[in-house]
Amino acid sequence: MKKRIGAGTLAIGAAAALVLAGCSSSDNGSDGGDSKEITIGLFNWDEAITVSNLWKYVLEEEGYTVNLETADPGPVFTALAAGDYDAVLDVWQPVTHKSYIEQYGDDIDELGVWNDDAKLTVAVNSDAPIDTIPELADNADLFNNQIIGIEPGAGLTEAMEDETIPTYGLENMDYITSSTPAMLSELKTAMGNGENIAVTLWHPHWAYDAYDLKDLEDPEGTLGEAETLSSWGSPTFREDQPEVAEWLANWTMDSDMLHELENLLLNENDDPSKYGEIIEQWAADNPDYIAEMTGGSAD
Repeated sequence: MKKRIGAGTLAIGAAAALVLAGCSSSDNGSDGGDSKEITIGLFNWDEAITVSNLWKYVLEEEGYTVNLETADPGPVFTALAAGDYDAVLDVWQPVTHKSYIEQYGDDIDELGVWNDDAKLTVAVNSDAPIDTIPELADNADLFNNQIIGIEPGAGLTEAMEDETIPTYGLENMDYITSSTPAMLSELKTAMGNGENIAVTLWHPHWAYDAYDLKDLEDPEGTLGEAETLSSWGSPTFREDQPEVAEWLANWTMDSDMLHELENLLLNENDDPSKYGEIIEQWAADNPDYIAEMTGGSAD
């Protein structure tokens, strides 16, 4: 399965990632877990932004200082292996980040899988009269003869063009690609008007919380199997931060909960400076889950 291009990535050169001053465990004065400063590297992908900011809130409530550093996957993995980042929370396996795991896997530490439902999909409004991708060809007129896609260069677009469309005989439908925001705009309009719509999408995504959608079954597996999302640490993370490493190793988050928080942060809110207060309110509404993240229970 090939990873989609989401809301866009923020490019930071590999060299810059390697010279981030003051970010490494050793620079933080770590001595067998005494340091309470942690740097989390993240890609500019919705789920990475969401869970990294969630953990920033949780860890800071526990007395840690948390720095979030955004970069493309290459620089993130390079910095993690060098110890300039302490942890990364959004590693896709076995396909999306395969090349990085092959290159850096011996130098970084897999902490644990927290979600096993990351996948590419074709989604429609839940009341659409079809349930499988093969049915699209016979019901194209119900969807204005269109499938709304995302960026032309995305892995999801490539999978649709190379596998899904020819496998299911969808060549006569208009496959429209431009950008993720454009797709989401079309989805919002159609859902608001009560119209049928077919879009290329993926889990996790906030659209599943914002709208009543269903994934069409892909009987031939043209879009690949579900991947896992996992947390990884630097070579010395377990030694430097044993408490946090244990929390991350035991942490899980299901897709429904992730979609809900993504929707609050990235769709209903358009101001990143409000992430903290939004998460604080969400945490107050979900005290048992927040307590479980650090191995405790809500009072």
